[in-house]
Amino acid sequence: MKRTLALGGVAAGLLASAAIAAPAHADSVPAVNLANTNLAAQQVAAFWYGQAKANLINATPYTVETTVPTKHVSTGGASADTKAGVVGSSGDQKAATGSLKNVNLPKTTGKVFFIGADHKPHWCSATSVQSQYKNLVATAGHCVYDTKSNATTLDKWVFIPGYYEGKTPWGIYVGKTAYTHYDYSVYEDGDRDYAFVTVYNGVLPTEGGTSAGKYESQTYRTKWQAEAALKKLQADKTTVASKLKVEEVKELSRFGKETAISVADFQNYNKGANLTGNGPWAPFTSVKTDSIKPSEYKFWNKDSYVSQDGTTLYYRVPKPGKRNEFDFFKRTFSAKILTTYKVVGFKFAIGLKDVGTLGSNVGGQGLAYNQKIGTGIFEFGYPSGSHPDGNYAFSGKTQKWAYGKTFKASAPSLKAEELVGIKSSFTGEGSIGSAWLYRYSNAKRLGYLNGVTIAVSDTDGNNRIDTNVSPYFDGETLGVYKAAAANWSGKIV
Repeated sequence: MKRTLALGGVAAGLLASAAIAAPAHADSVPAVNLANTNLAAQQVAAFWYGQAKANLINATPYTVETTVPTKHVSTGGASADTKAGVVGSSGDQKAATGSLKNVNLPKTTGKVFFIGADHKPHWCSATSVQSQYKNLVATAGHCVYDTKSNATTLDKWVFIPGYYEGKTPWGIYVGKTAYTHYDYSVYEDGDRDYAFVTVYNGVLPTEGGTSAGKYESQTYRTKWQAEAALKKLQADKTTVASKLKVEEVKELSRFGKETAISVADFQNYNKGANLTGNGPWAPFTSVKTDSIKPSEYKFWNKDSYVSQDGTTLYYRVPKPGKRNEFDFFKRTFSAKILTTYKVVGFKFAIGLKDVGTLGSNVGGQGLAYNQKIGTGIFEFGYPSGSHPDGNYAFSGKTQKWAYGKTFKASAPSLKAEELVGIKSSFTGEGSIGSAWLYRYSNAKRLGYLNGVTIAVSDTDGNNRIDTNVSPYFDGETLGVYKAAAANWSGKIV
């Protein structure tokens, strides 16, 4: 559902299908920070590079709102709001056709990785787009905005062009700011399910690679305080501390409560001391000694032993001037213990080197808007997962392509009445965010971005995915693109 946009807001009602939508202005394009400081960006990169890239390797496709019942629209549907146009790519190109048997895959395509609403690592497809500062990525809106838990943006967001099984050939590009259409960020309008994200310069690990150091918080008097600190750390995008937990800490203190402790704990507080002797003992620790009958002493071949429950030390002392005669004792231990709490875990440290802007390394696709329905489109992405019949056609490990001509479509379950579709067997898991390229040049590997996959569908009911859908890119899409493209990102190291 497309709505008119006013400066800083949204018009009161829906447009009639014949009305012309107003272009999106920069101040009506929501912009949300993903990592707004160099430190935050460094630590996001460290999160993905750390632990031998385990978070990258173990990430799974994002499956929110992927497979939907799609209805073809024969009348109405998507339409241009202004004159058709293009924004140039990083190189001039001639059009390719769908009859090509061998398609040279674009360097611009890759995967975006992030932490989903389930707090686990996931990925979508995405592409580099040409911009003034060579720092722009395009993908589906719901691969940036967390529509499932309404937590605004997905956490620890990065783009990796050419990603393959842990390899980052051109580095990791940490997302800085995400831009989307007002109707998507406010209403989750499927007709506007796209996002443009500015990214910092790419980084690769230095020869020193990654390391992990211990993290330990201040001491908290109550467990509640420690748990609140833990939640704050977990929600803070400027930290990549991981495997965090609240740990109970028992400390000796004059303010502590007199508590019975084990023999082992007493020995820890009195390192090197002979526990059968008479001290001196560490401050705030004490012993209680009682004589026992010889019949209570169990191990006559030992001068001392600890009870099975670990709380009592039994020992014997030779009687003065008496051979093979002993006095027998048992000793229990206590200490003034103050129970406190800390947040402990590990924090990644990583050496990073700058590898330049995204566009300088892989180029950038142009942007096409208000194009005619029936236009030939190449789709590039990382489809994965199964068809409804259970057949796994794609692994998601390697980039794939499809070709088709656009047609009008709608998907009411996504609040989308003005989509475009193409015939494609890309399955939904992993293909979300795939780039739709108009006039793709097989020689230059460049074209004009004219859509992003937001959902897939089995339209003929044979349990096989046959259709992919995208928002129709129009003048308002151009407005969101321009708002994003005008912003510089810079280096993080």
